[in-house]
Amino acid sequence: MMKTLKPSEIAAYCDVHQRTVSRWIAKGELKGHKLPGRGNYRVQLADFLFFLQKYQMPIPAGLPAPAEPTVLAIDDESGYLNALRRLFSKNGFAVQTAQDGFAAGVSLLSLKPDLVTLDLNMPALDGFEVLHYIRQHPELTAIKIIVISGLTEIELAKAKAMGADACLSKPFDNAELLSIARELTNRP
Repeated sequence: MMKTLKPSEIAAYCDVHQRTVSRWIAKGELKGHKLPGRGNYRVQLADFLFFLQKYQMPIPAGLPAPAEPTVLAIDDESGYLNALRRLFSKNGFAVQTAQDGFAAGVSLLSLKPDLVTLDLNMPALDGFEVLHYIRQHPELTAIKIIVISGLTEIELAKAKAMGADACLSKPFDNAELLSIARELTNRP
């Protein structure tokens, strides 16, 4: 479970009033979300750390370390899966893999990853169907998706229109993929 902080906790860490923290969230300076019902704010720990780094504020002592972001790499080609596993695991991500859309569906519900890399051209259940499933399933809609495919620019644009956060052509550039993944998961 992802650690969240209350505005009062953030205010104590930053030595400001709780209303200041609520204003940061309302203005979009600090990424947060309102809870249903009373509308109280909550901020994910990773988003708070990103905010501190962005505004060059010191990281308070005693602040728990954020968990590694989780990535589910979905591709039917084992060479690409191995490359993705190596890239992400060497750069602070926890990585799981799936070689087809059916295995991905099981992993998505149990793992609830922060990020999915998705090949579009897979046998049986293709990447478009997996993308549609993620975007329609209430428990999965917050997952960030990077499509990595050898299909045409038209197909990549279709994936983007269906809800992919980013699209890369195969073969992909490691530095570009890592940069996009860090941005989508709020990691420096």
